[in-house]
Amino acid sequence: MTNPYGDIELTPKGMRALAHPVRLAILSQLQRHGPSTATALAPIVGASPSVTSWHLRHLAQHGLVRDADAGGDGRQRWWEAAARGFRLTMPPDEADQEAYRMLSHAMFDQSEHLPRQWSIDVEPQLEPSWRAVAGLSNTGIVATADEVATIEAAIESVLAPYVSRKEQTTQPEGSRRVRFLRYTLPDAS
Repeated sequence: MTNPYGDIELTPKGMRALAHPVRLAILSQLQRHGPSTATALAPIVGASPSVTSWHLRHLAQHGLVRDADAGGDGRQRWWEAAARGFRLTMPPDEADQEAYRMLSHAMFDQSEHLPRQWSIDVEPQLEPSWRAVAGLSNTGIVATADEVATIEAAIESVLAPYVSRKEQTTQPEGSRRVRFLRYTLPDAS
């Protein structure tokens, strides 16, 4: 599968590093809201500034975060996500598959509350035009693994131009951040 978003391709070691809930929360926060310091991130991710700083350095060792030039006064270290997203695929080696599962479970845990919280906190405040395009779908299909890969590639191709809008000046007036949660969950047989 191609990587049209420029996401970081995680190795099994990177998956293990990111599987920690605090690290996953740190990276999610940096990807969503931009550069920050360990002190500012700490209350958001539920850790002390020193523990948050340690996790940031660990993420940096795996290329997931890096120093940010945030124009501060030099007394605090600013961090940013190294990419807008990351990508993981099931490794062929059975020993490495546990890393994939650990990160997958951490990601499911991190995002399971999002739809319900959105429906309580955000949906009631949306203008009618945004409310009309929001929502959920739960579509079951019958397909081969190759066909599902083709569907995933087509979805990514459609989303890629919107994902890659980086500069505020390239965003159309009236645009806002939209989250697409996508789970591909084949049956066992």
